[in-house]
Amino acid sequence: MLKTSYNENFILECGCDEAGRGCLAGGVYAAAVILPKGFSNAQLNDSKQLSEKKRLALKEVIEKEALAYAVCEVTNEEIDKMNILSASIEAMNRAVKQLKIKPELLLIDGNRFRTDLNIPYKTIIKGDATYMSIAAASILAKTYRDKAMYTLDKQYPQYNWKKNKGYPTKEHRKAIKEYGLSPYHRKTFKLLDEPTLF
Repeated sequence: MLKTSYNENFILECGCDEAGRGCLAGGVYAAAVILPKGFSNAQLNDSKQLSEKKRLALKEVIEKEALAYAVCEVTNEEIDKMNILSASIEAMNRAVKQLKIKPELLLIDGNRFRTDLNIPYKTIIKGDATYMSIAAASILAKTYRDKAMYTLDKQYPQYNWKKNKGYPTKEHRKAIKEYGLSPYHRKTFKLLDEPTLF
């Protein structure tokens, strides 16, 4: 069972996580989630450890039970302008800004963060497998991003994004080589195994 809170002195802890950082296409999505004090769910875990069916079921629970949540995207064009680390941090900041309640403490998955929101934060490596609020954020970020990639797949089925979600699979790289780039590919990423042709 994951931990319910980082610090008992903080009532409004907000978990933050992103999805899509390692993809070749699409935006990076981040979620911010404030769960009620004492919230507990034995199913909740790092989204990467869950099946899609379980993620979607937990998404419904999180959206119903959370005191507040928000999900935001930084687009592939923005990623190319600012780099993926900055884009991931920006997405998390955007999500926190969208919350209807201001949190007292941010719990950030990973080891890098910066903000001008004047809210204290703690970075936690593997936080999505440690704290419920970060796990909840990881589930929302992942399910929202997957839904976006399903939509883009209908426009560009040749890349099979409904299956690979934009990640650098052999099949995805082969399709890039064969069909070239879509408007949703990240041009600053290494898109082919060989030296870049773009």
